[in-house]
Amino acid sequence: MKLLAVLCYIYFTLKRETVASSVYNIDDSVGLGKRFDGIGGLSGGSATSKLLKAYPDKQRNQVLDILFKPNFAASLQILKVEIGGDSESSDATEASHMHNSWDEDYNRGYEWWMMAEAKKRNPSIKLYGLPWNFPGWIGNGTQNPYNNVDVLATYIRKWIQGARDVHNLTIDYIGIWNERACNTTYIKRLRRDLDKHGFSHVGIVAGDNGAWGIENDILKDADLASAVDVIGVHYPRKATPVAALKTGKLLWASEDYSAFNNARGGGIWARALNENYVDRYLTSTIAWNLIDCYYEGLTWDRDSLMTARQPWSGNYIIESPIWMSGHTTQFTKIGWKYLAHGSGVGPLAQGGTYVSLVSPDTKDLSIIIETMTLNHSLCTRDARCSPRPVGPQTITLHIGGSFAAVSQLNVWYSKLGFDGKQSVYFKHLDPLKVTHGVASISVGLDEVYSLTTLNTGHKGDFGQPPQAKSFPLPYVEDFDDYPEHAEPLLLAQQNGAFEVISADSSNVMRQMVIETPIVWCQTNFDHYTATMNVIGSADWSDIYIESEVRVGRVNGTHGIYIAAHINNTGCTYFKARGIFFFIFPVSRSYSVSADIERQHIYDEGAAPQLSQYGWNKMSLLAQGSHAVGYINGQVVFNLTVAAEPARGFVAVGTDVFGIADFDNLKLASSMAEADQVRGKSSRYYNSLLETHSSRSSDEKLNFRPGFQ
Repeated sequence: MKLLAVLCYIYFTLKRETVASSVYNIDDSVGLGKRFDGIGGLSGGSATSKLLKAYPDKQRNQVLDILFKPNFAASLQILKVEIGGDSESSDATEASHMHNSWDEDYNRGYEWWMMAEAKKRNPSIKLYGLPWNFPGWIGNGTQNPYNNVDVLATYIRKWIQGARDVHNLTIDYIGIWNERACNTTYIKRLRRDLDKHGFSHVGIVAGDNGAWGIENDILKDADLASAVDVIGVHYPRKATPVAALKTGKLLWASEDYSAFNNARGGGIWARALNENYVDRYLTSTIAWNLIDCYYEGLTWDRDSLMTARQPWSGNYIIESPIWMSGHTTQFTKIGWKYLAHGSGVGPLAQGGTYVSLVSPDTKDLSIIIETMTLNHSLCTRDARCSPRPVGPQTITLHIGGSFAAVSQLNVWYSKLGFDGKQSVYFKHLDPLKVTHGVASISVGLDEVYSLTTLNTGHKGDFGQPPQAKSFPLPYVEDFDDYPEHAEPLLLAQQNGAFEVISADSSNVMRQMVIETPIVWCQTNFDHYTATMNVIGSADWSDIYIESEVRVGRVNGTHGIYIAAHINNTGCTYFKARGIFFFIFPVSRSYSVSADIERQHIYDEGAAPQLSQYGWNKMSLLAQGSHAVGYINGQVVFNLTVAAEPARGFVAVGTDVFGIADFDNLKLASSMAEADQVRGKSSRYYNSLLETHSSRSSDEKLNFRPGFQ
């Protein structure tokens, strides 16, 4: 019996070792796979990069280097941006370049700046634009952007043209409508318009949807096939349809990832980057979203590759997906080719995947291996991930073809830590020796390896960023340091478009949208009538807010509000509760409500002290369940409000779309604190700017007192 036990032990040990060791051919002589089209990030789909421009120069440039600088960190190869449409698109709103048919401005928002900064760091990066919403005039009173395809094509082409003419940016790809119906008549019309105006180089991405389908139309329509360059699908989890492969078009995961950026988020991203080609033949993968540069407490918290949401402190966090990106981007370039499935691409025997890519001249080879376990890489938004038990294994590579003479491969390694274990990110290990075309490497669980002939890998490091801090109070803004049409740096518009306008010999912030946009959020668009612009902290309880306001004489709104304790933002901002103080200057009245739609009124009445079209000063003090409101220095209400929500953002906005101006915004933790800065504005701090006299005018714009 003892001998039998020993023999059984030997047998099962040998069997286990045999199973755990597998051979994989890496050989280009049998032919190549598809062209690699790059790994990217998406700035937008709700103003996700909003706060980045407000960062101090030093930290802002560090963050941009981490995202875009080649051979440094994420080293992204594609930047996809939202074409703003003046309405909510997940957690905020981006401004349109044409609020109205008679209006054009190509400096609104920050996506132009973001694209320029990406290009500055990587001139080869590809730029890709996609709309979520559209200004209302596009639909001519409907919620259909395809109401007049000529109008829509011109609108999109002008955005591309503005990028070129105003910012010297070449847009490489343009999408149709994020996760909404594609209109094939419009796609063909857009192609003709782009070609006619000298933009034949701009590739059209059709689909940008959560499901396949456009491929069937392409196979039936030769003109549509000629118009479309890329089929883009979001969050692919199943095999690519045969019809899509038959089109011969580039096939991309034009939006993917969308995960909380902890170690598990890194696992999801690492898995997707390999699996999207191994299982689906998708040659580009783009992460939503690029960076969490929006207030903590807004929707989709940390749903990003990295986090930087405190410009006042300069704090940022390099999260795990940054290094998962670098395992591919630092060792490939757009235009490289995948090796064929079975000869450099495929699943690993014990779970996980590997891909191999070669340079166009076949001088360089990179192999990326990932072994993410299922529980640490569950698919985003659904449970359609294929099961994949993963175990430790030894991988033996038989390297042939153009690389038969390779004697060693450089090795970069990451291991995601779970259950209290520390992660290891992008560690440069000793080279892997290759003897007579054979190399072996043992891999564990939740690991990523990059094996490459390249010597250019680098783990960028700026040291520890500044410590995180709370939003600084008191805060004062008079908007006078901004150029016209700029978007105030720290106000995060939830609906509508707020921009700086020169008026009365100084600057004001104006709400610009005068009709309901074509809404992306899947809700009743009739609710999308109020505008909202938030600032501060979702944890504020005792807070004082003050602003001078006025309604426009032409296309003016009805009512203007200031608010505190706001508990709901994003696509359901219209359900926001809190303390909303409205004035209606033309009718000289006011109301105080528990919600933005004024369904639950605390108090209302006449306000004869209001100027109908002149400036009025509104003040709101919230202390626990107590609220006091002032108009032009006179108390108009002093009341007890609901105990919940007890805390939240503050905001300014309007009851309906229409012109409204805001100036001299003040925030403080109490009226006493507000009195310390009463009558002062950001100009009060101009002496601080003298210490930054070496800055360019654009850099001075990004400086704010207390943020250095």
